[in-house]
Amino acid sequence: MNIVVLAGGISPERNVSLSSGTLICRALRELGHRSVMLDPFFGTSEPVSEALFDRESLCDTTDRVDETAPDLDAVRASRPGDGRSDFGPGVLELCALADIVFLGLHGQCGEDGRMQAAFDLLGIRYTGSGYLGSAVAMDKDLTKRVVLSAGIRTPAWRFVTVTEETIPGLTETTELPCVVKPSDSGSSIGVSIARTREELTDALREALRHGSHALLEQYVSGREVQVAVLEDRALPSIEIIPKTGFYDYKNKYQPGAAEEICPADVPEEIEMQLREAALTVHRLLGLAVYSRTDFILTETGEFYFLEINTLPGMTPTSLVPQEAAAVGISYTELCQRIIDASLQCRRRN
Repeated sequence: MNIVVLAGGISPERNVSLSSGTLICRALRELGHRSVMLDPFFGTSEPVSEALFDRESLCDTTDRVDETAPDLDAVRASRPGDGRSDFGPGVLELCALADIVFLGLHGQCGEDGRMQAAFDLLGIRYTGSGYLGSAVAMDKDLTKRVVLSAGIRTPAWRFVTVTEETIPGLTETTELPCVVKPSDSGSSIGVSIARTREELTDALREALRHGSHALLEQYVSGREVQVAVLEDRALPSIEIIPKTGFYDYKNKYQPGAAEEICPADVPEEIEMQLREAALTVHRLLGLAVYSRTDFILTETGEFYFLEINTLPGMTPTSLVPQEAAAVGISYTELCQRIIDASLQCRRRN
C-alpha cells in the first residue's frame, strides 16, 4: 500500500511525534509498504506525485525525544509564509494519493479531531479514532464528566480559567496537595504536582504557558498503571515507576528514566477490573482501533481514572508497543493491525 505517515506538526508534543513517526515509517517499510513520512505543518516543496512514496521521508527523522518540549514560536517562524494554516504545501494532495494516512501525531494538531474531520470531508482514510471521539477525549474536563457518569472513579477536580489575575485567588482556595494540568495537552506537558501555596502559584503559571484553561485535580497517591485497548480488546496493564519525581515529560521519553513492568504486578481481580474500565472508557467515548488509558492504583486496591489517549506514543519507550509485545504482537505487527482495523472502521463509516 501507499501510506503517508504524518508526524511532527505544531504541537508541544512535536518531538514525541517525530520519534513515533520515524519508527512507524520504518516498520511499514519492513512490511513492504511504500511509506513516506511527512510533517503536516511544513509539507513539501516537491511536486506531488506517487513517486514521493519511494522517498522514506520528506522531513526530519529521529528515534529519540529531546528532554524539553520544542519552542513552537520558533517552529512557526521557520516556515516560509504567514504560517496560519496547520497544513503546509502539498500535504492534502499527497494524503489524497495514499491508500491510508497513518497518524503519528500527538497533541492539539492531530489528536483533537480537527485533522480527522478535515480528512473525513475529503474522503481521506486515516488510522485511529474519528473526529468526535478524538475531540471529546482531548478535553480532560469533558472526558472526566463522561467517565464519572458511568460510575468509574476519577480524582475530584475543578475546571478553571487561569490568568495572571485569577492566580492569587486560585492559589488561596485550592486544597493541597493537587495536580495542575492543562485541559487539552498530553505527554504530561505543563503538568505539576503542588504541595505548597508557592508551588501552586508556580504550577498555575506553568499551566498558563500552555493555555488559559486547566484542571486542578485532587492528588491521589499510588502506583501509575496504564492499559491499552487494541481492536476492542484490553491488553495487559503496565506499571510505570519513575526513578525520580513523577511520570513527567522527561521520565516518559528518556531511556532508563523509568522502570516499566508489564504485565503490572497486581492481583488478577484488579487486573481484570483495570482492563474492563479501560475498555468501558474507550467505548463510552466512541473511540476506535486503539487507545491507552491512565490510572492511579492506591495501596487499598482502588483505582482512579486519569485520562485517555487516542493516538498513544509509538516511540522506543512508549507503552502500547510494550503491552502488545506482552501478548506476542511485535512492533511491525502492531502497525499492520492498526492499519487493517482502521481500514475496516473507515469502510463502515
